[in-house]
Amino acid sequence: MKLAAIVVFYNPSDNNIKQLDKYSKSVDKIYVVDNSDDEIKRIKSNEKIEYIKLNKNKGIAFALNEGAKHAIKDKFKYLLTMDQDSKITSNIIDDMKDYIINNDMKDVGLISPYQDIDSKDDIKNGDVEDMIEVMTSGNIINLDAYEKIGGFKDWLFIDCVDTDYCMNLHKNGYKVLRLNNVIMKHELGNLVVHKLFGKEYPCYNHNPIRRYYIVRNNLYINDMYKDLYPEYCAWLLRVQKGQVKRIIAFEKNKFKKLRMMYKGYKDHKKGIKGKLK
Repeated sequence: MKLAAIVVFYNPSDNNIKQLDKYSKSVDKIYVVDNSDDEIKRIKSNEKIEYIKLNKNKGIAFALNEGAKHAIKDKFKYLLTMDQDSKITSNIIDDMKDYIINNDMKDVGLISPYQDIDSKDDIKNGDVEDMIEVMTSGNIINLDAYEKIGGFKDWLFIDCVDTDYCMNLHKNGYKVLRLNNVIMKHELGNLVVHKLFGKEYPCYNHNPIRRYYIVRNNLYINDMYKDLYPEYCAWLLRVQKGQVKRIIAFEKNKFKKLRMMYKGYKDHKKGIKGKLK
């Protein structure tokens, strides 16, 4: 089967760029969509790679849509979506391609590997699960389904883009399948696990701007999908309240983070969307 890939870059490191070589053999085309301020000149010349410079940071959702538009124009039916922090190998991609080839994909909106953030996770819940949401990176999306649901929402900019996309697929009758026996390592660069009174508290140490988007966009997710997933949306909001406590207890730059979280809450109330001004 023919498969394209999109990789979204934002000021990538040399190691991020080297990841392109690890899966170029398993795809027919790679669209590198660059959200960086300056042009990346370290990417090796490769007939499979098409470099798309956006000239400024337009957000992950806009970049994904840009890559998808190019893939559709080039007659691809499936698109691997990647960010610069994920490590994927050709055998993972080949395993997902085999699944697509050997199964009916008419009502499947995307397939995902098991994204291993914490190696202590219990992975086994059957070979294939229909998930409420999965992270965008490492997925293969069905571009027919992408077009039918209207793609990724640009106005989310960053954070909750993957949550919305998966829930929108379900809302429109598509499955979101995770292949539990196909495991991809995903690194969260700022994750620190603190221990207190015998309990572990993971802290993601997001900067204040990310905290703004996380709060604001989770509230929009609740608005859009609470009727479809009431328990899950309620859980998402509880997680945000829990993050406030962890920021106060463990993280640096507490005041700015809490202030931006409150701004995200207020901007949601005002109906403000898109990039933070």
